[in-house]
Amino acid sequence: MTLEEIHRIYTQFLSPSRIADRIDDVGARISSEISGVVDAMDHSIAATHEYCTSLSGASSELAVTDDRGRIIDIVNNVISATQRTEATNRELEAQLAESRRQIAELHESLDAIRFESLTDELTTLANRKHFDQSIERAIAQAAEIDDQFSLLVTDIDHFKKFNDTYGHQTGDQVLRLVGLSVKQNVKGQDIACRYGGEEFAIILPRTTMQAAATLAEQIRVTVMAKELMKRSTGENLGHITISIGVASYRRYDTVQTLVERADAALYLAKRTGRNRVCTEVDLEGPKNASRANNVA
Repeated sequence: MTLEEIHRIYTQFLSPSRIADRIDDVGARISSEISGVVDAMDHSIAATHEYCTSLSGASSELAVTDDRGRIIDIVNNVISATQRTEATNRELEAQLAESRRQIAELHESLDAIRFESLTDELTTLANRKHFDQSIERAIAQAAEIDDQFSLLVTDIDHFKKFNDTYGHQTGDQVLRLVGLSVKQNVKGQDIACRYGGEEFAIILPRTTMQAAATLAEQIRVTVMAKELMKRSTGENLGHITISIGVASYRRYDTVQTLVERADAALYLAKRTGRNRVCTEVDLEGPKNASRANNVA
C-alpha cells in the first residue's frame, strides 16, 4: 500500500474532518426524523379536529331530526369519520415507533463517533483530548470531596533512535506494545491515555502515591518482559524499556502543577538511568529519594 493510498483511507474514514462530517450527517438524519414526526403529528391533529367537527355536526343534526333514513346517514358518517381517525392514529403510531428505532440507532452512532473522537486509533487507548477532559474532572472532584488520585506519565526510552533505525511501522508496533502493557495492568476506573508521541499518561482515581508507584513498576516490568519482533523480517529487536514519573494530587493543585510534578519525576527517571520509576518524592532530596525508591 502506497503512502497516497494510506492518506486517502485516513482522510476518508479516520481524519477529524471526517468525524465532523459524520456528526453532521447524524445530526441531519435526526432533524429529518423529527421533521417527519412533527408532520405526522400535524396530520393527526388535523384529522382529530376534523373528527371532532364531524361529531359536533352529527350531534346537532340528531337533535333536530327524527327521520330514520337521515339518522342512519348521520351514524354512517360518524362511523366513517371514526375509521379515518383510527387509520390516521395507526399511521402516527407506526411513524413514532419507526422514529424511535431510527433515533436509537442514531444515538448509538453518536456514541460510536464520540468514542472514536476520544480514542487513539493506533493504541486504542484514550487520546489527549480525553486525557485533558478527564484530568480536569478528576481535579474538580478531588477538590470538591477532598479525594485523592495519582497520575503516571510514561515515556518510551530511546524511542526516536529506535524509530529512526527500524522505521515508523516498527515504531508504531512499539507504541502498540506499550499500550497493550498498560491495558494489561490498569483497572476499570483507571484512565489510560496516549499523551502524545511516545508518552502515555494514566489517571488513577482514589489511588495513593504508594499504590500508584507499585502499579507503575508493574507496567515497567510488563513492558520490559516483552520481546519485539520486526514483522516484515521476523528479526528479534530485543526488549523495550520505559521510564515513569508519578505524582499525586495535592490540595489546590491545577492540571498544570500536577502534570509538571509528574513530568519532573519522569525526567528524573530519564536522567538517572532510564527504565525506572521515580515519584515526586524523589525530587525532594536524597533522604526522601531513598524512601521513595523503597516504595517503587
